[in-house]
Amino acid sequence: MALRGTNQEFGRPYNRRIVLESIRLNGPIARGDIARGVGLTVQTVSTIVRELEEQGYILSLREEPKGRGLPPATLRINPEGGYAVGIHLTPLGIDAALINLSGDVIESMHSEAPNVTPDHAFDQIGAMVRDLAGRRAGGRVLGVGMALPGPFGVESMSFIGPTTMTGWKDVALRERLTTATGLPAFFETDMAAAAMGERLYGLGTGYSDYYYLYFGVGLGGAMVHDGSVLRGAWGNAGEIGHIPVVFGGEPCPCGNRGCLERYLSLEARGRWHGSDDAWVAEIGPVFRNAITIIENLFDPETVVLGGLAPPALLERLAGAAELPNSVSARKDRVTPRIVVARGGQHAVLRGAAALAVSGVLSPRFGQIFTAKRQRGGDLLKGGDIAA
Repeated sequence: MALRGTNQEFGRPYNRRIVLESIRLNGPIARGDIARGVGLTVQTVSTIVRELEEQGYILSLREEPKGRGLPPATLRINPEGGYAVGIHLTPLGIDAALINLSGDVIESMHSEAPNVTPDHAFDQIGAMVRDLAGRRAGGRVLGVGMALPGPFGVESMSFIGPTTMTGWKDVALRERLTTATGLPAFFETDMAAAAMGERLYGLGTGYSDYYYLYFGVGLGGAMVHDGSVLRGAWGNAGEIGHIPVVFGGEPCPCGNRGCLERYLSLEARGRWHGSDDAWVAEIGPVFRNAITIIENLFDPETVVLGGLAPPALLERLAGAAELPNSVSARKDRVTPRIVVARGGQHAVLRGAAALAVSGVLSPRFGQIFTAKRQRGGDLLKGGDIAA
């Protein structure tokens, strides 16, 4: 899953990013070990490390010598070297968290704001960010990242129905977020942000290729390959909730019938008048077929089941019954076909904050990466998703 250095045109900021990530994931770690892990020279790594140390993002430590000579200095992230704010906007409300460079949630808060309008949302977000930033007087707040439901830029699906942000079409999200907070702003779909948070700070650290199934108000997912979230040409890869799974089934606001999230989502659970056990028994076959579809499409090491649903409910789904056959039903596999994440809301907020950290510390890389996927302007309708 390790990222590798590059000599391409945007190599310097990219190398800076992967050196910082190597230290975060593996620290305390020596310069030589970083160089071997990311495929750069020790000289290049040393230059980047010196810059990061001077800026306060990392710390250098040296153990007491146990024999002749000095042991090599080891490096680790300076948790207090900076902070970012993660925002999660859903049809139910707004969550925000102040997160340090180690991915620790320092402070968090929630605002009940069902089906919030853009004007009210940005007023709330601005106040929340100021409150959170004020709790770390003198702390360096690098930026703000926001996650919200997708898909983006699809006329028949975006901002339509109870699982989307109805009324948010044509909102200049990055501009509004920067104006409201005074910080560099970035945004992403909630399922991709959650997958990123899980990769950086959760179960995803143990896998190179896994599928993150995001169980929120709606249903989405993201395939993580070699440490990167696959997004597709317009940034909407993973909208598994709109795969029709029941022929002639329930109408979906997208215009199709029998879409997966009409049966498997918090919105669907809310329409069910009964216990969790009864609901799991009812939709269990649909869930198991969905896992089989994911496995046959992506062949992941495992499916990480996470999102906003209570862990107990996710555990019931994961253990409901034996899964059907698929390409992942191998005799030589050493991991379960489904594992349940524990990050919950924090996975989304950490992933959103990580967008800001990467975007600010490696701005040139972020601009190029975004440009490769961008198909419109800085409006939600245009499919612009910040890296």
